[in-house]
Amino acid sequence: MQGKKNYQEKLFNNFQLSERVPKNNFYRLLKEILHLDFLYSETKSYYGSSGQSSIDPIVFFKLCLVGYLENIISDRQLMAHSAMRLDILYFIGYDIDEPLPWHSTISRTRQLFPEAIFEKVFTHILAMCIAKGMVKGSTQAIDSAPVKANASMDSLELKVPEQDLKAHLASVRLISERDKVVYRKAKENKASKDQQSITASSQELKSIASRNKHWRETQDGRPGANNKGSRYTSNKTHYSPTDPDSRISVKPGKARKLNYSSQLSVDTANHVITDIKAYHADGKDSQYLEDIVERLQARLWKQGFRLENVLADTGYSSGEVYAFLEQRGIKSYIPPHGTYKGGPEGFEYIKSEDHYICPNDEIVPFKKVFLDYRTQTKKKEYRISSLICKACPLAKSCLGKTAKEKKFSVTYYREEYERNIARLSTPKGRVMKSKRQSTVEPVFGTLTQFMGMRKINTLGIEQANKVMHLSAMAYNLKKYLKFVTKNVKSKAKALAMLFLNKKLDVKSILIVISQFKFRKIAVLKN
Repeated sequence: MQGKKNYQEKLFNNFQLSERVPKNNFYRLLKEILHLDFLYSETKSYYGSSGQSSIDPIVFFKLCLVGYLENIISDRQLMAHSAMRLDILYFIGYDIDEPLPWHSTISRTRQLFPEAIFEKVFTHILAMCIAKGMVKGSTQAIDSAPVKANASMDSLELKVPEQDLKAHLASVRLISERDKVVYRKAKENKASKDQQSITASSQELKSIASRNKHWRETQDGRPGANNKGSRYTSNKTHYSPTDPDSRISVKPGKARKLNYSSQLSVDTANHVITDIKAYHADGKDSQYLEDIVERLQARLWKQGFRLENVLADTGYSSGEVYAFLEQRGIKSYIPPHGTYKGGPEGFEYIKSEDHYICPNDEIVPFKKVFLDYRTQTKKKEYRISSLICKACPLAKSCLGKTAKEKKFSVTYYREEYERNIARLSTPKGRVMKSKRQSTVEPVFGTLTQFMGMRKINTLGIEQANKVMHLSAMAYNLKKYLKFVTKNVKSKAKALAMLFLNKKLDVKSILIVISQFKFRKIAVLKN
């Protein structure tokens, strides 16, 4: 007989969420293990003593975590999604007839709480993972990735130099017709006076011009000049009035965008995130490593771990980094730049005298220590007298056409470089390299593709840091619920324990082992 369903709403109904949400549901399990009661005391000072009650801080953090667990970066969409899910309502402690907070409340509360509160919640979740045995702490893999900022390249404006704007543009010649018109005017210019003015030196501006010669004369007449986005932009000459903390950056094969740099540290044992922070995207990774390690080392030390090894890619390579890690008793496994050679080819370094021997057996002495303005790194200069080079039979091949004396510079931290290279060439160094690639890079892919970190939906570097911490919290919680301690039961281990407890002597153990081997051979024959 054919069935027909007639729907009619009941006037009264007995309904309990706890009965409708399955026992093995993700959010039900998460509700049982995630306890954030400490937030009441931590956030009390940010509220007044009178007026209308705001959103519960625990509910706020749980709703934010749901957004990143569900890969939703819009607060409005998050509220609509949560209202339709019984398990999410049960997780945040709302009944089906209770209205959820307005989406703007989430945004205002996110701005109300400082970064320190988000970092405390992140540390609390990390401590949960540590208590479950998911973290070893000794080896950390560090990497970075650009995350798109909530600002458009169309809204970029030119910085105002100290001199007259037209005179400056005529001297640098970086402006195009498109720079004269702002295509997307910002409603409010949030940049400070310092962010709106050019702070680059004349030498830096000249280097920008030399690297972009094709923009100098026919920049508006070249093919594609009238296309959207066809203008030369640099952090030295442009800024975003919408989000002044965002910076222009580019990866090979991708378009230039306004980004933040996300610096991530992952424990190599079970891929638990131990540190994450937002930085400006125009800085080098090596410039941020010292700050990352100081914060990471302090956090792990409080949890009873000692940081011993740091794994990173070539972007973190610098003599200052190697020296800093050695001072803190940490071994670096960071490949040096391909340009590093430790000195000119064919020249022998004499460590005791701190000089080089050239191919003609002449001494090239040390002259001075200086700071390279381009890379902002310390270097040592070595230079030989022009009189010696003049009489040298190898002068043409060694000096070139114009130079009259041999002069070269080497990093100040040559010994630290050599020790790091020696570590990388060992079998352990090769293992560490493969471990870094298989640890931190998949984590970044998960965060950007499935954990809501594909774009920063807030403005400012402080808000971007909160977003990254929330994404990392959601990732660690998901790992926590999936983690199962694996205890492999071995017969050899059991026999050893019996021998140690003096329940079996050596002769009895040998008999058991021989029987086990005989059975194994019989099974293989059959």
